[in-house]
Amino acid sequence: MTVEGEKSTKPAGPARRGVVGRLSWGLADQAASSLSNFVVGIYVARSLGLTAFGVFSLAWVTYGVVLNVSRGLATDPLVVRFSGVPESSWRGAVARSSGTALLVGTGIGTVSLVAGLSIGGQVGAAFAALGVVLPGLLLQDAWRYSFFAAGIGRKAFVNDVVWAVALAPAMVVAAYVGSVTAFLLAWGGSAAVAAVYGCFQSRVRPRPAGAREWHRDHRDLGYRYLVENVGVSGAGQIRAYGLGAIVGVGAVGVIRGAELLLGPFLAVLMGLSLVTVAESARVLRQAPERLGKFCFLLGGGQTVAALLWGAALLLVPDRLGEIVLGDVWSGASELIVPVTLSVAGAGLGTGAAAGLRALAAARRSLRCQL
Repeated sequence: MTVEGEKSTKPAGPARRGVVGRLSWGLADQAASSLSNFVVGIYVARSLGLTAFGVFSLAWVTYGVVLNVSRGLATDPLVVRFSGVPESSWRGAVARSSGTALLVGTGIGTVSLVAGLSIGGQVGAAFAALGVVLPGLLLQDAWRYSFFAAGIGRKAFVNDVVWAVALAPAMVVAAYVGSVTAFLLAWGGSAAVAAVYGCFQSRVRPRPAGAREWHRDHRDLGYRYLVENVGVSGAGQIRAYGLGAIVGVGAVGVIRGAELLLGPFLAVLMGLSLVTVAESARVLRQAPERLGKFCFLLGGGQTVAALLWGAALLLVPDRLGEIVLGDVWSGASELIVPVTLSVAGAGLGTGAAAGLRALAAARRSLRCQL
């Protein structure tokens, strides 16, 4: 590993192959992760109807916000400051970072559980189930980022494969029960299996007691990344809650259905995002003059790919769309153009965001995202 302050002596060819290899592991890992999420979403959309899919989508959007809280406080500072460092430094940081993620999941999960039991009904049951599985979900995500910070993305890929394998029998049980709650428990419970396996992979035990120290040492980044992440994901949550209150949860399902159509491309986008900050940090340490070009190629490439994928979706016949999404297709297909433009815009910003994260310019990054 190259330590900050040192200059790399590796030839350009092998270094470039190393970047490509790490990016490839990021794509492979996200493919494995997205597959489990995609399967659950498609099954709920097809089998339980539009309303149940809307309830599932409300829980899903809420999980996205909580995930971004965990990343802002725990894993984003880890990737910025502990990518490509000696293993001893990495292990200590990972113990505190993963412990912070576990603490966030337990705290917010408890609130979600109590709120769900108080609300009652199908929506309340879904949020109660989400509260139960949040600790495992956030810890599993923390391992992924820890492995990519160390440049060992293959371990993150294996961890997500374990999640997918554990999900298969859990899905069978959930299908027998036939409720949104059952699928949420199956999805999150299998993530907990992968989270436990991550402890054996890393040979690091999460230290929730180190969360205060982690927060103190990295609060200059953590606070701003927290606001930045929640500001972006919170917009989606407000939209989902607003649609559910004004139009009905079925409308939330239509929006989520349109996003599922972008699923394969979003898997690529999210897979790259796992490694872009770490790779930008490595570029900054080894060849600072290349950082601008690296970030431009990242953002521009993702934007073009999103537009091409959206154009291809417009050519999908209704019969094929109904096979994939069932009744959700008719409404979701009308949103292909705006959702594609939204994803293309997000892709354009990822390159610049990765560069700002690598520079640890949290103040600039926060203003940009807001």
